[in-house]
Amino acid sequence: MKRRHFFKKAAVAGTAAGFMQAFPYHLFASEQKLYAHDMVPLGNTGIKVTRLAMGTGTHGVGGRSNQTRKLGIKGLADLLHYAYDNGVMFWDSADQYGTHPHLKEALTRVPREKITVLTKTHATTEKEMWADIDRFRKELNTDYLDVMLLHCMMSGSWPEYKKPAMEVLSRAREDGIIRAHGVSCHTLSALKAAAESDWVQVDMARFNPAGVSMDADVATVTKVLQKMKDDGKGIIGMKVLGAGKLEGKTDECLQFSLAKDFIDCFTIGQENADEFDDLLKRIPAASVRG
Repeated sequence: MKRRHFFKKAAVAGTAAGFMQAFPYHLFASEQKLYAHDMVPLGNTGIKVTRLAMGTGTHGVGGRSNQTRKLGIKGLADLLHYAYDNGVMFWDSADQYGTHPHLKEALTRVPREKITVLTKTHATTEKEMWADIDRFRKELNTDYLDVMLLHCMMSGSWPEYKKPAMEVLSRAREDGIIRAHGVSCHTLSALKAAAESDWVQVDMARFNPAGVSMDADVATVTKVLQKMKDDGKGIIGMKVLGAGKLEGKTDECLQFSLAKDFIDCFTIGQENADEFDDLLKRIPAASVRG
């Protein structure tokens, strides 16, 4: 049995805090280095993405985020371009973050087909969804969107009341306007509903070794995400550093997510080039730490 798979068969004793304090690196060590720029398949969508996604929505709400407040359009575009120059070509956006104009500027500097653009919508009705699809493409100055997610699902009944929006996204995918659709989840009931939904192609899920800012404890979420992976869904990890609460345990958090075969990739919000460079160094080092 490979060391990185051992944890699937072993129980971790003690609290999450205790586990983080005495993190068993050897149980999660990969046999080869993994890199931020590695191209990985996103489930069965046919889309390949870099292992690291450039998160643009740190504390994102009301059309603003740390990235928009601190960097502005040019500054965030510069950071995204810098990531592209270093091989990271997966950009995570949302209407709620207000970062479409920033991605638009960055897209003027790089080949569109090289970038995977993910964005998110709060639309519920058919009319709202078509309006968002049209507006998002104009704001980004692109003919198509790679991944579009229903943003921040919290109710387990979201597949019922979001059905009109889901049907629009299905038609948009058939017409080549988007390449894949799915959800981001913020409760266990919403996550379980996503796991049961044949419509979901991509799920963005909160996951870290301490269970901080997650939908449930690590073991429970792991079981749901493993089912999703087995069913061919693409899984994008978020809150990898516990929404900043596990910043002092960055290496442990990275190694934990890197070792999970059901996590295709993960998004981390970076606010400057130094933070990006730090992740570029930490990810391969953490992946093999024993």
